[in-house]
Amino acid sequence: MRKTYRGSCHCGAVRFEADLDLGEPTFRCNCSICRRTRFWPAVAMPEEFRMLAGEGELTKYAFGSGKNHHFFCRRCGVRAFGVGNDTPIGRMYGVNLGCLEGVGEEELSRLRITYVDGLHDRWDRPPEFGSHL
Repeated sequence: MRKTYRGSCHCGAVRFEADLDLGEPTFRCNCSICRRTRFWPAVAMPEEFRMLAGEGELTKYAFGSGKNHHFFCRRCGVRAFGVGNDTPIGRMYGVNLGCLEGVGEEELSRLRITYVDGLHDRWDRPPEFGSHL
């Protein structure tokens, strides 16, 4: 069931809310940036994501094709969300589950995870090795 969650970066400068269904799969990816930042997103469509504060505190990083944008708080460095502009479902927001308020360890431990092989641009299958993600 879709519910509105609030979230923020570590220092609180960047705040947002997103309508998410945590019964849907979440994602872990082995691409170079997700692996390095340990990014664990749930998906929100553009109309389901709203910035509440701190848009001016964001630093955007894009690499490779530049089609996906990774946003970091310029104060604390936390990646609260990213924007996929060219994905199989169209434009979407990847909301970092670790940044959501009111989602405890027990609830996080029950979330379904879909592992994707972004390292090899094979988004339709899990990576050969993924338990470390």
